[in-house]
Amino acid sequence: MNVLMIINGSAYGLDSTYNAVRLAASLSKREGVDVTVFLLGDGVTAAMSGQQTADGYYKLDRMLGTVVRNDGRILCCGTCMDARGIQESMLIEGAHRSTMEDLTDSTLAADKVLVF
Repeated sequence: MNVLMIINGSAYGLDSTYNAVRLAASLSKREGVDVTVFLLGDGVTAAMSGQQTADGYYKLDRMLGTVVRNDGRILCCGTCMDARGIQESMLIEGAHRSTMEDLTDSTLAADKVLVF
């Protein structure tokens, strides 16, 4: 099964982003499930490497790393990155700059699309 998750919310301050990343990590561990996470709008900030959060606070960059380690894809809207001054070199390992065409292709290939 191909699952596409589109995450629009900022990295921190929204439970929906945290819960979406948690679900993506969990889905990526399931046999027979291929996960693509497309980060859109403020969602691209979730894939920035080197996040320094307070002790005891969740770390989205590490959580997204679980998706990558389980052969999932992390795609980041290039236009959204540009608007926020984010370079591809600032992303976690395995996350990639992407396009609306890639999102279109991923949407058409998906068996399920989840939007957060």
